Amino acid sequence: MSEILDELEWRGLIAQTTDADALRAALSEGSVHLYCGFDPTAPSLHIGNLVQILTVRRLQDAGHRPFALVGGATGLIGDPKMAGERTLNPREVVEGWVERIRAQIAPLLRFDGPNAATMVNNLDWTAPMSAIDFLRDVGKHYRLGTMLAKDTVARRLSSEAGISFTEFSYQILQGMDFLELYRRHGVMLQTGGSDQWGNLLSGVELIRRAEGVAAHALTTPLITKADGTKFGKTESGTVWLDPGLTSPYAFYQFWVNADDADVVRFLKIFTFRTREEIEELERAVSERPAAREAQRVLASDVTTLVHGQGATQAVIAASQALFGRGELGSLDGPTLAAAVAELPRAEVAVGTAVVDVLVATGLVASKGAARRAITEGGAYLNNVKVTDPDAVLGAGAVLAERYVVLRRGKRTLAVAEVR
Repeated sequence: MSEILDELEWRGLIAQTTDADALRAALSEGSVHLYCGFDPTAPSLHIGNLVQILTVRRLQDAGHRPFALVGGATGLIGDPKMAGERTLNPREVVEGWVERIRAQIAPLLRFDGPNAATMVNNLDWTAPMSAIDFLRDVGKHYRLGTMLAKDTVARRLSSEAGISFTEFSYQILQGMDFLELYRRHGVMLQTGGSDQWGNLLSGVELIRRAEGVAAHALTTPLITKADGTKFGKTESGTVWLDPGLTSPYAFYQFWVNADDADVVRFLKIFTFRTREEIEELERAVSERPAAREAQRVLASDVTTLVHGQGATQAVIAASQALFGRGELGSLDGPTLAAAVAELPRAEVAVGTAVVDVLVATGLVASKGAARRAITEGGAYLNNVKVTDPDAVLGAGAVLAERYVVLRRGKRTLAVAEVR
């Protein structure tokens, strides 16, 4: 069971631990109960959170028992940000986000069989506690100097905005979660991102003071791209796990577009491929970079984990169909809409001349250029070569009652939306 630390180290998933030797000894003695927390400060988790969920799953697969905490209480407060005070969300909004996040975590952990995972909500033990009990039973174990030294708190205190007592108290609430899970379920290890190190230590120290027991903390590094740009962001924004916020098609495209300098590291972090499989894919990146084998494996594996095999197959079919290697008419409306979402577009009407549609979408600069593209055999409507320069857009060409996909040459795409 302790070999999981070597596995996590190889995958680049260990940034800090409280005591590596003591943690290894605890993991070797038998099943360790551990937890990771997720605050509902947005309607969905994002791919940065996926690092934590999959790290917990690796520990579970190694024989340890996880508790996934969705913070119905801490989500009402919010972990302090470097930039300034958070806007407090209404209680009913947070309650709704709790359920959405629980539903996103559930398929990624095992909730039956040996060392089954358990989902918990810290509102269950925080809501019944009075302010007096909170101060007497928990607050007395905290020292102000330690709390003020926390990096985020120190920066906020020196800023013009300062920090409210509400956000300042967040680290106590998270520490109390660890103590409560230790008392209720024997949880001895908390995992999280390296930006949470101070909050994790808060719980370790609280358990030591209140119970006289040495608990453990382990953090993963914050994921960055090789070129220095922020991981998990695209031009259209954050890459969410919720398919309503980031479509499975866009999700797949994010991974399949990974840079060669990043893809092997992402395979280690975000997939369950073995060391041998990843080393083989690493050779493919070096020897056959144009084939992008590693990127396609990465995109397929992660999309299947989050959205399921059916969604992945639909996405791959859509990707192939866009470039003439499949039937566009077989795609369902949502998949087609997601596939063309980032393409140049124009609104047109049935009966519009195809040359005008090509110009309107920006595939060509003029009607003359459009006619030349058609006569030279380089213009396509829904993957069908246009042969008549005087052709018009017919109702039968409209896909999903809305779209017409145009292509110039092999790879230049646009979409016309039919009014």
